[in-house]
Amino acid sequence: MPLLQPQSPSGYLIGQAAKLSGVNPANIRFYQKEKLIRRQEISANSYSFYSDEDVHQLRFIRQLRSLDMTLDEVRTLLGLDLRKKRDCQTARDTLDEHIGHVRERLKELRALEKNLIDLRGRCDGEDDHCHLIEALHAQADTAPVRHTGKRHQPL
Repeated sequence: MPLLQPQSPSGYLIGQAAKLSGVNPANIRFYQKEKLIRRQEISANSYSFYSDEDVHQLRFIRQLRSLDMTLDEVRTLLGLDLRKKRDCQTARDTLDEHIGHVRERLKELRALEKNLIDLRGRCDGEDDHCHLIEALHAQADTAPVRHTGKRHQPL
């Protein structure tokens, strides 16, 4: 039974799929580009259509992303789900690795909090000369550049 009456016999248009899945259209297109969801049938007027199965898959991806999983982690778990091969060991290993990333991030966030508190302590609010701004400039000159990507990256 369909989630909603599709706008076409071919399925849901992207806006309808977005509303049903809670994933915005730009992210749906991104997930297609990343091959997390299959490229949909395009009609003569260039519309893509999505099935109930696609909507459920988008919801699953949304859930994994809400857990801050990387695209590679999503790809691994999604692959297990799509093959209907519930390889618990692979799923557990993926989750354990992710928990390790989360713990590392928490450690980084605690260090960040300490740094912010230390910086705040340099600001007495009385001078025309702000020691807080000086400290921020000093840190900017020595801070490593952070690169982002498909993997968890340390600060």
